Amino acid sequence: MKQILKQVLGIDVAQKELVVTLGRMFNDLTIDLYAYKVFKNNGPGIISLLKWTKSQIDNDIEVRFVMEATGVYHQKFAYYLDEKNHNLSVVLPNKISNYMRTLDTKTITDKTASRAICQFGLERNLDAWHRPRKTYKELQQLTRERNQIVDERVVIKNQLHAENAENEPHKGSLKRMNARIKFLNKQEKEIKKEINEIVKNDLELKKELVNICTIPGVGMLTAVTVLAETNGFELIRNKRQLTSYAGLDVREKQSGTSVKMKTKISKQGNRNLRKAMHLPSLSAVKYNETHKELYRRLVEKSGIKMKALVAVQRKLLELIYLIHKNKTTFNGDYEQEKRAAKLKMMTAL
Repeated sequence: MKQILKQVLGIDVAQKELVVTLGRMFNDLTIDLYAYKVFKNNGPGIISLLKWTKSQIDNDIEVRFVMEATGVYHQKFAYYLDEKNHNLSVVLPNKISNYMRTLDTKTITDKTASRAICQFGLERNLDAWHRPRKTYKELQQLTRERNQIVDERVVIKNQLHAENAENEPHKGSLKRMNARIKFLNKQEKEIKKEINEIVKNDLELKKELVNICTIPGVGMLTAVTVLAETNGFELIRNKRQLTSYAGLDVREKQSGTSVKMKTKISKQGNRNLRKAMHLPSLSAVKYNETHKELYRRLVEKSGIKMKALVAVQRKLLELIYLIHKNKTTFNGDYEQEKRAAKLKMMTAL
């Protein structure tokens, strides 16, 4: 007789809806996706979802809730489940999208997505999710607000430049634009002060940020942004997963001799994390010999400066992760020491 080994509720989260699929795995490792429903993504909807789930499952066996990390829309439900001590796993979106490519799915809908998430949860041994540290959450909110202010200020400065370039600029427009720039500068200053206060009051975080800032080109705001956007790398298990999460992973399509597309980064990841690496990469190619050499070599090979710069961004992000993971500081001679050790090993053979 078949026995249930595992129960999973796969949840596709949207702004207003929670599309769910219930599935179970039996002791012969067969999978049955047997129930599907849509609920509102609000308080009453979440309570209805949990009542429906309880009525559909074997209550002697624990059910695991599995969902994607979809911006901010999954957070309300995820925080509620964590508060009620339910088993929850939050998966990086690129993991689900890559998994769906392996399935015989002809169309992509909310229903097929929830089925894929459910099946993924049944087939994988997933880590339990817990709400991020309050510090990381606050830092993420502040760094994202600062990014919006910086983007808005760039737009206004461009408008101001265009207005000044006119034959007869409008004095009232110039006055208002300058006032808005002054106001945005004040807001950015306030945000930076709040970030500094949070860091100052968390000695463990401060030490970690100091370690990360030993990397040439990486400043405090970049380090804070990376840790905030990755929740201290909580869902990251390796460098490859990190670059994919940031959308800095390289995509290539090649088949025989007739199909050969240019390689490019996917950009299917966290754009805030990707954006945070741009300015540090410009500094790194000036002040770090390893990154300077990498940049020069790739520019000579491809002739495309941006392609080489993206490679440096990827290396910098991986380096931040390694320093965080190993609780160490930047070693400028690491690459040379690595090559010397490799050469010594080859000579010994």
